[in-house]
Amino acid sequence: MIRFILADLRRLWAGAVVVVLLVALATALGVTVTLQERALRLGSARAADKFDLVIGAAGSETQLVLSSIFLQPAPLPLMPGGVLAKLSKDPRVAWVAPVGFGDSFAGYPLVGTTRALIGSTVSGFAAGRMFEKEGEAVVGAAVKLPVGAEIKPMHGTAQMGGETHAGVVYHVTGRLPATGTPWDRAILVPIQAVWHVHGLGHGHEQEDEQHHEGEVAAADHPDEDHDHHGAIDADAAIDEDFASDAPGLPAVLVKPKTIADAYKLRQEYRNGNTLAVFPGEVLTSLYATLGDAKMVLSAVAAGSQGLVAAALVLVTVTHIGQRRRQIGALRAFGAPRLSVFAIVWFELFLLVTLGIGLGFLTGLAAARLIANAFTVKSGIILPVGFTGEDWRMALILIGASAVLSAVPAVLAYRQSPAAALRA
Repeated sequence: MIRFILADLRRLWAGAVVVVLLVALATALGVTVTLQERALRLGSARAADKFDLVIGAAGSETQLVLSSIFLQPAPLPLMPGGVLAKLSKDPRVAWVAPVGFGDSFAGYPLVGTTRALIGSTVSGFAAGRMFEKEGEAVVGAAVKLPVGAEIKPMHGTAQMGGETHAGVVYHVTGRLPATGTPWDRAILVPIQAVWHVHGLGHGHEQEDEQHHEGEVAAADHPDEDHDHHGAIDADAAIDEDFASDAPGLPAVLVKPKTIADAYKLRQEYRNGNTLAVFPGEVLTSLYATLGDAKMVLSAVAAGSQGLVAAALVLVTVTHIGQRRRQIGALRAFGAPRLSVFAIVWFELFLLVTLGIGLGFLTGLAAARLIANAFTVKSGIILPVGFTGEDWRMALILIGASAVLSAVPAVLAYRQSPAAALRA
């Protein structure tokens, strides 16, 4: 029987290939959607895992998390620098680190922060050492700059028409190990250097903050004329003992000592002037949005699979009608009804199952290509792979294909040899 089926498939190879490809494409669409949505949830959760609490000025919770943790550029409002000084002396805080951004180099964002953040979120260096002076920088694992390279920061990005800060140069002193987060694509410099580059931290803090807000806005409106000024003292020692008159900040990252401290700090700094959020809560709301999008795409995939199934039934029923003489001949030469049923059923079941297997492999490859492109752009590693849920879905699809294949097999089973040969 197997030899007969293989001979039949070789004779009708073009139709067999079409059936396999149709099933594969319909399956691959659903698999790609499922794998990519799951990978995005897992990858973003891992990227935010080291950051327990984010505090910024009152505004959008989502944008605060996207900018401070995922390093997505946005003109965030500034909160008073005194918040940083207060948190740094709070006994409920294990460590606190400011985050300042707005500049870039070669497409990589420059992030002003402290040694406390780096030392608390990574273990050691892949190469080099920590920055010790105002003119030094540490780069993430995905930044293609060697230790010792020069960095001339640009305000905003080249795509936004930003301008290079004249006379400002950082030197790379270290490279961090890979973390699978957007920080792998970041260039980390002392926060005091970011302040000084933008003319902050030298007194007249209110005027400085207004000036800095204008520079942040310039990142979104590059055609407007803004006078960027400020310089760094490349050999100046780093001072991370922040005073109450520190310049304004878009965000600070806080590591509370206990869970109870985290909730108390969150409540205390949600006061109308500042906003404190748990990144996990914000991501949960984003996942709900992703879930809605996945539901729509899954419905589209299910609809396409249903159409393919209906088309296959139609094609195979028509095909059985065209093969009535062949089926009649088999019955006339003594082939039992069950043998005819098995031949027709197994032939279609084999094609559909091959299509499902090819669809799963195609969906996996497509999801990995999308994930790799996303990682290159964002730095977030998306873990794409099959789980037990996917294997259960594969078994359900194979079971459905077994039922689908029975439709033309039953028609062949019911044909009498005499009627078939007269057709």
